[in-house]
Amino acid sequence: MKVFLVEDEFVVREGIKNNIDWEVHGYEFCGEAGDGEVAYPMIQKLQPDIVITDIKMPFMDGLTLSRMIKEQFPWIEIILLTGYEDFQFAQEAIRIGVSSYLSKPISGENLLKEIDNLAEKTREKRREREVKKRYEEEMLERTEYDRQELFADLVAGTKGLSEILDRAKKLSLDLTSIRYNVIRLKVWSTRHDAYEYSQSVVEIEKGVRGIAEEAGAIFFDLGIEGAALLFKGDDDESIGAKIEESMLKMKKLFEKYHHIKYFGGVGQCVGRVSDIPISFSWASRAFAHMYLTDDNGFLIGQEDMLHPQQEDVVLSEIDPRHIDRRLIREFLRRGDTTEAEFFIEEFINGMGKGAIRSTLLRQYIAMDVYFCVTDFMENELHCEEKPEIPVPDVLADEEKTQQYMVRIVKNAAALRENDNKGHYRDVVNEVMNYIEEHYTEEDLSLNTLAAHVNFSPNHLSAVFRQQTGQPFIKYLTDYRMNAAKELLSSTSKKSNEIGLMVGYKDPHYFSYLFKKTQGVTPTQYRGGNRTEEN
Repeated sequence: MKVFLVEDEFVVREGIKNNIDWEVHGYEFCGEAGDGEVAYPMIQKLQPDIVITDIKMPFMDGLTLSRMIKEQFPWIEIILLTGYEDFQFAQEAIRIGVSSYLSKPISGENLLKEIDNLAEKTREKRREREVKKRYEEEMLERTEYDRQELFADLVAGTKGLSEILDRAKKLSLDLTSIRYNVIRLKVWSTRHDAYEYSQSVVEIEKGVRGIAEEAGAIFFDLGIEGAALLFKGDDDESIGAKIEESMLKMKKLFEKYHHIKYFGGVGQCVGRVSDIPISFSWASRAFAHMYLTDDNGFLIGQEDMLHPQQEDVVLSEIDPRHIDRRLIREFLRRGDTTEAEFFIEEFINGMGKGAIRSTLLRQYIAMDVYFCVTDFMENELHCEEKPEIPVPDVLADEEKTQQYMVRIVKNAAALRENDNKGHYRDVVNEVMNYIEEHYTEEDLSLNTLAAHVNFSPNHLSAVFRQQTGQPFIKYLTDYRMNAAKELLSSTSKKSNEIGLMVGYKDPHYFSYLFKKTQGVTPTQYRGGNRTEEN
């Protein structure tokens, strides 16, 4: 517990400092200053728990110093010393949030008593901050889902501006800016299947979040679809500089992992929140090239053409007579149904815009996509269902042909997702069984279970919510709380013992979480005051 002293009278300062054996009483006398102006930067650096300051000082008085401290460090407790019995000073001190207002001269014994009282108050505040921080960290999965839902509505353009801004504010996200741009990003490991657990990918995601924060961008976890970064700025030039710098940092991060693959699509700058869907659309078009190349890189979406950023991505010329079915098959295996339209559009553009205009080539491309989808459904999905056969009326029209190819590719991807649901049910059942057996272990987490079932954390989170209708952390917390309520009702064990038995070593956190989720404290619950939600 650190104590800092501000006093302009040298003799008084020395007396306070030397008349108390700080270390014996459990304190660290961490610094001193002769006035508020000198003290403030020292306090900013040392961040003491308790500040003792005189009121009347040259350069900066104690009240001004206290006000500045409370604005930046509201948890610091302040003791004001004064030789004047001035009611106005006392009133202002209370308004600022000063803890104690003591008259000089004061004995070391009396000052120590006041410090001891504040120390206990400080420790309690610290415990409260730590408990709240832990709760927020544990609830991060739920917050991520809310952010994911917000971003989905933001780029869909189906919600009003006031609703979007209100939801963003509740999530502590500031969407206000003059210009915006979006990057879509996917990172995966060559050592694992797309949805398998990879510690490297988990570490990289943490690094990308840090890079986004440094650039003032908002990171959105899109689950199995990767991530999106929303950049903000005053003009296109400043946003472009932020994106360039962030891409460079991300490349350096990715290069540390030789088994990591990545691909990013960069959108176009827009000037309104309601136009962010346009930026996202261009980012998605560029992002669809992930299935058209084996190279890593960032691709920029532009009006007339999509070109590689600094030659990171090289798109091979595709001869319509020899369409690479691997590209279609790769999308069918890994692509999301929402990406099908962009994929087909860029797949066609990769052959040249004239390809779809030629009746002969158009028929050839459509039939090749049809046979590729048929092969995938028969041999990989083992599905008896057949894709829709293109009819002459469809093949005679450019737009209808393109829509047809989007339709059959999207349907095949949807069948793959449905095929996975049976496997997902088994995985979720395994997760639930694991929770039942290990809920008493404090370090049980989404990452722990993801590694256990060999799923990426993002994928497991999405699958668990899809199968159970609730986030993993809520299911785990509810399971533990139900076990705690059973023990409170059927045993005479103390609250801290019960907390330990259900996976919470910190009794303060257990009590906080119990009250937060059940509406009453463990003691009140045991006493019959059960107002929790059933």
